Amino acid sequence: MAPLWLIRSSARVFSWLRRGAVRVRAWLFARPRLGRWFFVELGASTEAGYRAFNERYFASFHQQERMLADGPRMRFYQAAISRHVQPGARVIDLGTGTGILAAMAARRGASQVYAIDHSDILKHARSLAVANRVQNVKFIGKHSTAFSLDERVDVILHEQMGDCLFDESMVANVTDLRDRLLKPGGLILPSCFDFYCEPVKLRDYRHVPFIWELNVCGYDYSSLERNRPQEPGYYHLVSSDLNLVEHFIGEPEPVLSIDLHTVIESAMPRDITFTRTVLRAGRMDGYAIYFRARVDNDLYVGSSPLDAGRAPHWGFRILRCDRADFNVGDVLEINLSVASWPELDSWRWRLVKRTRAERETTAGMVAR
Repeated sequence: MAPLWLIRSSARVFSWLRRGAVRVRAWLFARPRLGRWFFVELGASTEAGYRAFNERYFASFHQQERMLADGPRMRFYQAAISRHVQPGARVIDLGTGTGILAAMAARRGASQVYAIDHSDILKHARSLAVANRVQNVKFIGKHSTAFSLDERVDVILHEQMGDCLFDESMVANVTDLRDRLLKPGGLILPSCFDFYCEPVKLRDYRHVPFIWELNVCGYDYSSLERNRPQEPGYYHLVSSDLNLVEHFIGEPEPVLSIDLHTVIESAMPRDITFTRTVLRAGRMDGYAIYFRARVDNDLYVGSSPLDAGRAPHWGFRILRCDRADFNVGDVLEINLSVASWPELDSWRWRLVKRTRAERETTAGMVAR
């Protein structure tokens, strides 16, 4: 049997190598051009994996039930379609699922609706259309990038928003159809989105600190900080519970707004720095990631953790951070860097705190 010192030394070496490999992979993933030298199909494998997951996930009755039972979501789409799908319009419904949005468009008088989905739910969409006597809908069982038409359409309908807005490849999928198949001046519903990354405090009874921040009955866990997990998923929480977040630290504002009629995916920012002035003193536990979709100036649906009227089937994310305490008037300078918007594991965030006293001192020096 190997000596104890050798076993311990080997364990430390392998642990160090594992952590190093995870860090290197994350570093390469954040630099796709360099990463392709090491992972030949880095981008392609990610997209292929997402598509395979998508086919399974949205074929489930349970996932369709959650979306269909989401009252704010369904009312938002019904109102948008009633306003903007005109009789005689030709429409693409991207990711049709059970076909509910395609049916709404057809009942508004669309002359032809192309309902696209690449999951097995499509067989049920076809039978539902027959059972509900919906006409002028053609169901297309393929990925939207493989779909083509001889004549462009008037409207693209979609519900491609993920919990983090971009994590279902909304921008890539919708703009591909926009550029190839939407008429000049045609409509995308919905097209306007606000993306939020808000510092928050969680309710005390729901707050779970990092293990190295704990001291339980006099048992100190701080030594575990040197073993911080390197897996990005450890630093994300997902929830749709309105009782999780107690309050925002500052005044919420979008950190990014896009319009799918004009956005170019390759031109989207990969590094965003923004500030929040602390309005409520106390502990900060992380950043809430959520979104709002807009049609016209008065029709909205969103996933804010503090909106009682939120669309509940969408979760929101909490990007975890080390405990930090703030006073009213402190300014938080927050940086969010993103290698790939659809890949949450490629997001990184950091905070610089400027206290109110520091700002007043700086202001006084400038005045002198």
